[in-house]
Amino acid sequence: MTLFFAILFYFAAAVFVGGLAYKIVDFARTPSPLSIPTTPAPTSAPGVAFRMFREVVFFESLFKGNLWIWAMGAAFHFGLALVLFRHLRYFTEPVPFVVAVSQPFGIYAGFMMAAGLAGLWARRLLVERIRYISTVSDHLMLVLLLVIAATGLGMKFLFHTDVVGVKAFFLGLMSFDIQPLPAHPGLYIHLGAVALLLIVFPYSKLLHAPGIFFSPTRNMADDPRETRHLASWAAQLEKN
Repeated sequence: MTLFFAILFYFAAAVFVGGLAYKIVDFARTPSPLSIPTTPAPTSAPGVAFRMFREVVFFESLFKGNLWIWAMGAAFHFGLALVLFRHLRYFTEPVPFVVAVSQPFGIYAGFMMAAGLAGLWARRLLVERIRYISTVSDHLMLVLLLVIAATGLGMKFLFHTDVVGVKAFFLGLMSFDIQPLPAHPGLYIHLGAVALLLIVFPYSKLLHAPGIFFSPTRNMADDPRETRHLASWAAQLEKN
C-alpha cells in the first residue's frame, strides 16, 4: 500500500498542477469581447482589486443574494482553509510557530467544514429548483468532500492513526525518499479521496476557485465612458 499511495500521490499532484496551469493559461487567453462588469461596479483598477478581495475572502455577492447559502458556503470555505493550514504540519519540519498555534482551531474547523458541506448538499436535495438543475457530478463532489472531512475527523476522535508515520511518509514523498505508510483503513480512504479530489479538481466545477479571478463581471472596471474596451481579436479586425 505504501508504494501504491506513493505512486497515486505523485500522479495526482502532476495532474493537479498540470491541469490547473493549463486551465489558468486558457482562462487568461480567452478574450472578453464586451465590457460587462456587474454594476454597481468600481471605476478604477484599485477599486476592482478591492472588490475582488471582498468577493474572494468574504463572498460579498453571495452574502447580498442569499444569507443562508452564504452561511453554509462560508462555513465550508473558512473551515477548509483552516484545516488545510493545520495540515501544513505534515509537510514541514520544523513546524512553523503559526502552524503549531493553529492546531486546536484547525481540529474544530473540520466540524465547521463538514456542517457547511452537509447544508450545501441538503440544499441540492431538498430545494426543488436546485435539485432540478443539479447533476450527478454536483452530488459526487459534495460526497467526496464529505468523505474527506468525515474520515479526517474520525481519525482524530474515533479511530486514531500514527500521525508521526503519516508525516514521515509525506516528507519522504517530497524528497523522493519513500517511507512506510501506516496501515489503517480510515487513512487509506481519507488519502484515496484526497488524491481523487486532486485529480478531478482541474476538470470540475471546483475550478471556480481560480476562475473567479478571470470573470469579466468581476475583474472589469465600469469605465465605458472613459475608455473604449476592445478585445485583441477585434483590434486586429479594425487594423485590417
